Amino acid sequence: MAKAKAKDTEKEGGGTIALNKRARHEYHIDQRFECGIELQGWELKALRAGRINFGEGSYAIIQHGEVFLVGTQIPPLISASTHVVANDRRTRKLLLHREEIDRLIGAVERKGYTLVPTALYWKHNKVKCEIGLAKGKQEHDKRQSDKEREWAVDKQRVMRAHNRVG
Repeated sequence: MAKAKAKDTEKEGGGTIALNKRARHEYHIDQRFECGIELQGWELKALRAGRINFGEGSYAIIQHGEVFLVGTQIPPLISASTHVVANDRRTRKLLLHREEIDRLIGAVERKGYTLVPTALYWKHNKVKCEIGLAKGKQEHDKRQSDKEREWAVDKQRVMRAHNRVG
């Protein structure tokens, strides 16, 4: 049964390309938005091969009523693009509905939020980018998150030991 589900997801093209794990550590993410991303052919081939650097330095900005992804590096495949001069750190346009863009503009300009890319994944053979409306964490917030994560692991360990004995 599990193998059949795995084959179905391969046919649909579902799956994670990259996660920005630092985003959850550095920011409180209040709201998430799924958006399309404008890519060139060689970038798509590189993403299918799993070549992306999607961590530090990646962020989204709003300019002239449009949202752009900045700082994400997609290194080109050697065999994919011979006639195109590839810029691996180019600014890529994110595709959102107008009402979502207006909501993001209001939150970023008035409330002081930041747009942080959290994930890049396949959805029905299209690349989707998840951006989060986030506020930066203070140092004490990061320590508190670490303590909560460690406590969850310890609690799980204690519960497993308790269930084994009882």
